[in-house]
Amino acid sequence: MKMPDTNIDPIYFAPCGMNCLVCYKHCYHKKPCDGCLKSDQGKPEHCRKCRIKDCTKAKKITYCFECSEFPCIQIKNLEKSYNKRYHASLIKNSYVVKEKGLREFMRLQKKKYTCQYCGGIISLHDAECSECQTKTIMGEE
Repeated sequence: MKMPDTNIDPIYFAPCGMNCLVCYKHCYHKKPCDGCLKSDQGKPEHCRKCRIKDCTKAKKITYCFECSEFPCIQIKNLEKSYNKRYHASLIKNSYVVKEKGLREFMRLQKKKYTCQYCGGIISLHDAECSECQTKTIMGEE
């Protein structure tokens, strides 16, 4: 899958701070999911059964950073996993969106996760381009 020519649609920003466009599920499938905030069609099971997404719906908010309890224990646990496994910070992503806006965050993400060789999407989960399979060394966000 190629990185879009235009800006990344803000609908791909998940409540937890994940950019769904750079998720392995989105990058490598002919029928990628629509992102966290749309339907559950095409999503992996852990996304369909996400307690974080359920929590934001119950609190009638869109993003976790809108909650007075942010970052809660669920977000802190996910953060620990993403820091260790992918060298990424979902909490930092959320603060960037809160401070600079969704469009600016997605612009920065597009720059970071576009393959320099072919324009494919570099997966956050394995740092591999969806098109040419080039591995990229990703620094912390």
